[in-house]
This record gives sequence, structure tokens and C-alpha cells, in this order.
Amino acid sequence: MILPMLREIVFGLVVLPALVCGKPNIVVLYSDDAGYADFGFQPNCAADMKELTPNIDRIAKEGARFSNAYMAGSVCSPSRAGLMTGRYQQRFGYDNNLPPGFQSGLELKETFGVKRLKELGYTTGLIGKWHLGYPAEYHPNKRGFDWFYGLLQGSRPYFALEKASAHRVIQENGVVTKESGYVTDRFGDAACRFIKAKKEEPFYLLVSFTSPHGPLQPKPEDAARTAHIKEKKRANYAGLVVSLDDNVGKVLACLKAEGLDENTIVIFTNDNGGQTLTGANNAPLQGKKGTLLEGGVRVPWAMRWKGKIPAGAVIEKPVIALDLLPTFVEAAGGKVDPAWKLDGRSFLSSIDGTPKTTTVTEAPRSLFWRQGGSSGPRAMRRGKWKLLHDRKSGQGPALFDLSKDIGEANDRSSGNPEVLKAMLKELDAWEKQMLEPRWGPGAPGARVKKKKPNKQKTK
Repeated sequence: MILPMLREIVFGLVVLPALVCGKPNIVVLYSDDAGYADFGFQPNCAADMKELTPNIDRIAKEGARFSNAYMAGSVCSPSRAGLMTGRYQQRFGYDNNLPPGFQSGLELKETFGVKRLKELGYTTGLIGKWHLGYPAEYHPNKRGFDWFYGLLQGSRPYFALEKASAHRVIQENGVVTKESGYVTDRFGDAACRFIKAKKEEPFYLLVSFTSPHGPLQPKPEDAARTAHIKEKKRANYAGLVVSLDDNVGKVLACLKAEGLDENTIVIFTNDNGGQTLTGANNAPLQGKKGTLLEGGVRVPWAMRWKGKIPAGAVIEKPVIALDLLPTFVEAAGGKVDPAWKLDGRSFLSSIDGTPKTTTVTEAPRSLFWRQGGSSGPRAMRRGKWKLLHDRKSGQGPALFDLSKDIGEANDRSSGNPEVLKAMLKELDAWEKQMLEPRWGPGAPGARVKKKKPNKQKTK
């Protein structure tokens, strides 16, 4: 009874757990290519998925749902580069996906956010997908992660391989592990192993699932749970999602069993827009993974911090993955150094109130996207307005009012020329600060050879 009373007395608000119980643990659960409408906590959840994600839904039920949440990229590798650094990845030439086996990665001069957290006393762990560099100097253990259990490449089969390639094999701190079991289960089990081992000290854990990225290989028992879905591709995709949800539940149960529920920030989100080619549903958004439409960059996002975030809250303020690092630093009692030159902003002040719904009350903030360099598509959001400029199509920029048209169906540019002009000017100024891509589309004088698919047999 004392602790709740203390929380009422201090500030008249809920006190930061970091101030009462020490620095909060941080767990980020990161899915891959999932659809915007494929989780039960989403208001527009597809009917066929409504009951399939109870564990992920619980994070939102016991915490908050973010209704305007974004990634900094529309494909796997660039979005991770932004999340890991808190900076627009185009600042260091990371517009495009990292090709398999490419002898480079996220610029070595860039500092990963986990190094900032280590300075605040955190032990850091990464489980699952890396996709930010293959040579030894780019390895997760060299970039600030104390423990890495996962694969270097962007995807792999879910079942054990007869002989896994060097970048698809699951390793533990550089040591190859035995091919066995189901990949999503292995990642969930590894997350619990990390939590149990590090429970006596503050930790940051990123669980970067490959699910539901292809290949569409659900376990037979999970496929049985999605048999109500008649379209086979969609059913197999859903089978990957239920395995993801089971393992999110495994992690939540582990936190509770170890007595860490009250002092752990838990975030669930996805790395980019859903891949409709493999069965994802992004309704009511237009677009998919790889586009700068809302369906390519807006993501589901739920966050739980018991005693801090009111249960069932809805955060309407736009946030982007770049904001995670400054938010975590502030939650840990630290301060963001301007010398870090972060593009993200802490959203801690948006979640420490008591209303069920928090609304946008401050001046609109500008968010930016680009892929494929200075001749590729680009986009910007400021307040209710979204500017989309596909420079490869030869058409002029389009302007959408997201407050009325989240599906980006009605171009409002002709009726709002001053808004369009001002946003283009701001977007131009931002883009002048960015570098051209270091590889892939838009890279000066560079061509990435397409490799034949690596066909590996499962056991």
C-alpha cells in the first residue's frame, strides 16, 4: 500500500519506475513484414486475425496503442538502421536493403544506441535478425550488443537446414549453433534465457523476430489453428503470426515469473509496412512494404509500462522508430547529448498522463522518408498533411489529408498550393543534408549484381 500512496504524493502523477525501482528494463519485440490490420489490438483488425494474437494484444490492453506510429524505412535493413541509431539512415547512405553477402554495412562511424544505454549501466542483447553488416567489424558484438543470438542475413527457413550458410545459420556470439527446432521458438526461448541470466541488472533486449517474413512455413499445429482461413497463402502467413504471438507470450510470462513485470518497458512493433505479396493485410492503408505510402511505413505499435502508462491508453501523437533511443535514455534517467545529433525525440511526456486518450497539442512535427537516393521516391508528414513525391513516375507531388483520408485516395495538392509549397521547401532542405546511397538503387556508379536464390534443404 505504501508504494501507490508514494506515487500519488510525488508530482501528483505516476512516478517513473526508474525513480522508484531503479532503471527500467527495456524489451523491444520486433516483428518482420506483418500487416497493419493483422493484430487484434488494431481498430481495423482483419476478421480472420481478430482472435489470433492475444499475447500481443495484451501489451496494448495493459498499456497503450500508438495510432500514428512509423518506421524510418519501408524495407527491413534501412528501418533497422534508423531504429538502431536514432538518426535518419539516409544521413549515412542507407537508403536500400543490404544485399546478401555484401562486404559492408551500417557505417562504422555511426554509434549504435545500445552503446548509449551501456554507458547508463545497461546490459544489452539482440536476438534474431541482424541484417546490418556481414564482415567481422560489423558484427552485433562489435556494435554494442553484449549478447547476440541470431542470424546475420535478413531471412531464412523456419525449420532446420541440412547445411546452413554462414549468414543464415543461427549463431551465439559468433559461435555456430546446431540446426534444430523451429526458428521462432528458438528466439523466444533465447529471450527467456537472456532475461533469467540478466535479471539482477538493468537490461535492454531487442527480440528481432523473422516472423512473419517469408518463407511461409508454419508448424503443422499452427497451420491447424488457421484452418478457418481458406486462402492458403493467407492461412500460412497467419500460421507464422500465431507462432510469433505464442513466443511474445513466452517472453511476457518469463518477465512475470522473474518478478520484472513492474519495472520493464515492453514495446511491440513491426519493421515496416506489411508485405501483401506473402499474405499481409494493411487495411485501411494503401500500399505495402517497399512503398512510401502509409502502408509501407506506418506500423502497429503497442507499449506497456506498468505504473506509468494508463491501461488502454491511445497515443495519437505521431512517433517514429528514431524516437525510441532518446525515450529510453530519458526513461533510464539519462540525458541526450546534442553532440549525438539524433533525429528522434523522446515521447516520454506523452505517456505520463492519466487520460485514456492523449491528443496532439503541440506544434506539428515533420517526419521524412526517402529511398533510392535523390532521384528516388520521397515523402513527408507534418501534422495532418502527407506529401508523397514519386520522382520516378514523372508525376508531380501529391498531398493527402490523413485526418480524413488515411488511405491516401484523394490528392489535395491543387486546393492547397501554399501547404504544398512549404512542405516541398522543407523536404528539399532535409534532403540536402542526406548522402546518396552507398549501394543499390541511386548509388553513384554502383550496381549490385543479383544473386541466384540460395536454395537450402530443410531437414
